[in-house]
Amino acid sequence: FIREPMCAKCGEPNTPSRLCSKCRQHPLKLEFIRSVAIFQGTLRDAIHRFKYERLSSLAGPFGDLLAQYWIADNLHADWIVPVPLHSARQRDRGYNQSALLARRLSDRAQTPAIAQALNRIRITAVQMELDAAARRQNVAGAFECVDWRVKDKRVCVIDDVCTTGATLDACAEALYQAGAASIFALTLARTP
Repeated sequence: FIREPMCAKCGEPNTPSRLCSKCRQHPLKLEFIRSVAIFQGTLRDAIHRFKYERLSSLAGPFGDLLAQYWIADNLHADWIVPVPLHSARQRDRGYNQSALLARRLSDRAQTPAIAQALNRIRITAVQMELDAAARRQNVAGAFECVDWRVKDKRVCVIDDVCTTGATLDACAEALYQAGAASIFALTLARTP
């Protein structure tokens, strides 16, 4: 599990100063990103099964981990919004894993979710094959907010894994364009 010390912005663990070098070079639009645990070992294997082997039943225990973190860290939002998949990728996978996590977290944290507040308006390359700069470029302008209930509200963006934060930040940009007041992100895991 990830706890202090961490970067105040991106949540990178074991950061001795307030901001990690990446956040000093490329500041996030998000207020902050928090992740429950490191993406390695059994958790990494389970998340891969959840995403790529259609083991959607893992949304329950994974969503419960998010809710435990939410409650322990006293997080608050007006809306929970999942990172969207492109419709073609969602058809192939059969579901959006982030939407399943958001639904479970919403139930447990008693915070409403908007399952389709964001649309992925173009197909992007698979992020895990790209470096940090290419990730930011890959997802720039890839999302649009289609639900104006976020206007003047505090929004939490949910995803399964955070690597550089590029996808989450691109989602935040779309939400800010729709008038969201503040945005933070919570993920199940982050890469070491």
